[in-house]
Amino acid sequence: MKVKERQAAILDFLQVNGHATVDVLSDKFQTTGTTIRKDLVQLAENNMVIRTYGGVMLNKEIGDQPVDHKTFINIAKKKNIAQEAAKLIHEGDSLIFDAGSTVAQMIPMLTKFQNLTIMTNSLHMVNELVSFDNNQTIILMGGHYRRKSASFHSNNKLADASLNYYSFDKLFMGADGVDLAGGVTTFNESYDGSVAMCKAAAKLILLVDSSKFGRRSPNVVCPLKTVDTIITDSELDVKYYNALIKLGIKVILVDA
Repeated sequence: MKVKERQAAILDFLQVNGHATVDVLSDKFQTTGTTIRKDLVQLAENNMVIRTYGGVMLNKEIGDQPVDHKTFINIAKKKNIAQEAAKLIHEGDSLIFDAGSTVAQMIPMLTKFQNLTIMTNSLHMVNELVSFDNNQTIILMGGHYRRKSASFHSNNKLADASLNYYSFDKLFMGADGVDLAGGVTTFNESYDGSVAMCKAAAKLILLVDSSKFGRRSPNVVCPLKTVDTIITDSELDVKYYNALIKLGIKVILVDA
């Protein structure tokens, strides 16, 4: 496991467990205590964790991780989810891809399509899309650049103005949290663009790994009843699965 990947996995482990000792982490990631301590020093320097005697705890003030960190968290699950999501795309579709580490895994799979219209607010996704040798219409959503997510966001007036002239078939969106009462949530305070995306698409497809369920971030993007399809991994708790089905949401489970 590469350094950045392991450090992201440590953060994900702490998201679930809150605190861990060096011994627990070295056993979990099958490496030495010295290596883990070096990881923790770097994470602490970036204010992601707080060192404690013999261990570490997640810095609760840093819930909104940079997209470069998120990319390596649960990477295998994210790729499986993205592969399943790509099966829902057809030639001629008009699509919105909201910025997010799971949705981003879909982009390399678009090379086989020749006639898509794609809007995104992600700078990384646009850079990747324009490198493809195929025929696609690419639209970058306007707004203010947010460095942490490498994406553009705006207030409601700007977001609505850029989307009012379009009608899209599908929106592929991630989330920082999915709560049965709170809905689809994000840490991003400039989330109006995502709200406008939901209004502009005929179908909302949510891509989240099972760790996101039961988490509630500060900002609500949309209620769960507006979601058409959720693609997640097979470790999803059965209580969430049953509740989502009861809401009329199609739930697709992929290998964990």
